[in-house]
Amino acid sequence: MTYNSILFNTPQPIQEAPDYLSDLNLDQIIDAVTASKEEYNLKPFFYTPLSNADAIYYRHEIMLDMKNETLLRNIRSFASGMSTIRRYLALIEKLYYPYHKEGWILKTIDLYCSIMDQFSEDMFRLSLRSRGLRQFKEYLKTYTSSDFFCTLKEQKDNLKSMLGKVNYSLFIKENHIRVQRYLGELDYSKEVEETFKKFKQHNVKDYTAEFTSRQTMDHIEAAILDMVAKLYPETFLELDRFTGQYADFQDSGIKIFDREIQFYLAYLEYIARFTYAGLPFCYPGVSRETREIHCNGGYDLALAQNLLREEGDIVSNDFFMKDPERIIIVSGPNQGGKTTFARMFGQLHYLAALGCPVPGRDAQLYHYDTLFTHFEKEEDITNLRSKLEDDLIRIHGILAQASSDSIIIMNEIFNSTTLHDVLSIGTKVLQQISDLDAFCVWVTFVDEFSTYNEKTVSMISTVEPDNPAVRTFRIVRKRADGLAYALSIAEKYDLSYTQLMERIKP
Repeated sequence: MTYNSILFNTPQPIQEAPDYLSDLNLDQIIDAVTASKEEYNLKPFFYTPLSNADAIYYRHEIMLDMKNETLLRNIRSFASGMSTIRRYLALIEKLYYPYHKEGWILKTIDLYCSIMDQFSEDMFRLSLRSRGLRQFKEYLKTYTSSDFFCTLKEQKDNLKSMLGKVNYSLFIKENHIRVQRYLGELDYSKEVEETFKKFKQHNVKDYTAEFTSRQTMDHIEAAILDMVAKLYPETFLELDRFTGQYADFQDSGIKIFDREIQFYLAYLEYIARFTYAGLPFCYPGVSRETREIHCNGGYDLALAQNLLREEGDIVSNDFFMKDPERIIIVSGPNQGGKTTFARMFGQLHYLAALGCPVPGRDAQLYHYDTLFTHFEKEEDITNLRSKLEDDLIRIHGILAQASSDSIIIMNEIFNSTTLHDVLSIGTKVLQQISDLDAFCVWVTFVDEFSTYNEKTVSMISTVEPDNPAVRTFRIVRKRADGLAYALSIAEKYDLSYTQLMERIKP
């Protein structure tokens, strides 16, 4: 019986980090999620959106099972033990003396067998719903009752018993050491203890230390051990044979599970800080069968993790799109949360494609094939192109690759040219996106785009009614009021309400 994955219900290649991660601040989220799990190299899993909706629900099932505190405790105990195994194996690689190394191999196999037996027993007691964990539970049960594992345990126990019978005496005189089998010589430690027993007046603290396996061995100790091996040749030949036969004792399926289960642990531990602060997460519906999507109470997760540290207020937003709506045009005053909204839209769909809970009360999202972003970038003097030319080349590349199942997120592009040119160029881009029937969020100051056709939806960033200078950071579905471009021009020339009020202060 082979075991493939707790992350993928069907095989899927691991991907490289997508180019759009930094545009959507997903790189900050992934860094934070994986920060405490560096030994597992989890980032490639967070770079790989799932290829079908069933794979997404497969992960949902596992995460819902992992709400069981007993299961979580068992998995963490297993993972801690496997981490110790890796530390032991790393130590063994650095050891020099053969018998010292073989002793540590035996110790490591002994621990491994104990971990497997305990984990199998713990999992057997649990009632699990998810396909993934039930399949692993069966695999673990089959493995721990297999001929290989049972033989490994039996031979390990026999060898420990043989080594437990190794007794020897050291005779040290000046610079000479002689080793021989223990022949019942007097144990002087007991004689000393008995002699001084009469002076004991009351119970005192025990300052003796438990013996632990040494991680280092000097050449004298190694020489003594070699002489002991000659006294007990059968035992040490068995040690040689056993450690040689089981040098690669770990099961590949167990190792896969040990690494991949950390994906779930890492994300659940990450979002726990948000749920503790009262911020909601939900398991979204994800499909390509319906093109009606929504999210209630969504928020930018990267921004939220920064605001939690600073104890700032986190503003949530809603959106919905009904057929035939595909394109959200986000306009409104600067610094009002428009870019944050666009990032949130991208983050929600990306995290949903990973099979993870998403920030929000409830959501139905689209299972895209490819996600594209076009965020404003500083002019690059090395490519000898103007900013407008660079924008056009980038958006042309996106439209050439995008399909009807793609999501395109654009933020403040074509700002380096006139309004007339923006309208002309932007209309052509908007028409191509509309013809593709792709989903799109476009942050722009051009209100006219919001009424282009039946596929476009207007959402605007709002301000306090009594003080237009105060942003609410709420993005609402509302007809554009035509003031966004005027406000951006006013701010460019220091003529906005806030700027004017600063000037006329007494």
